[in-house]
Amino acid sequence: MFVKTYIYYVQKDKIQEFLDIQKRAGEIYEQYISSQTTYLQSKEDKTKWMEITTYRSEEEYNKSIRSINEDPEIQQLFHSFEALLVEGKGISEENFTDVLAHRRLV
Repeated sequence: MFVKTYIYYVQKDKIQEFLDIQKRAGEIYEQYISSQTTYLQSKEDKTKWMEITTYRSEEEYNKSIRSINEDPEIQQLFHSFEALLVEGKGISEENFTDVLAHRRLV
């Protein structure tokens, strides 16, 4: 499996807008690729978020992301997302390979 992580900082008073944007973006992604995303909010800094998305393979991701990025609504959502970020804080992105996954506790 292929995993992408992002860390970014969302203004405290913009959290609901952020969640609405992510929900709509997820619906668009579902049209192009199978993935699973988790959003984590830092307990120490409520503006800090980590996004972890798992895809079947890097090849499938690379093939699909081109089409996703060409979707006009995704472009608009990304610009809206950027407007919610804390000024002066960037977005960090990393790629991982899922070597061993433990399943959820029931």
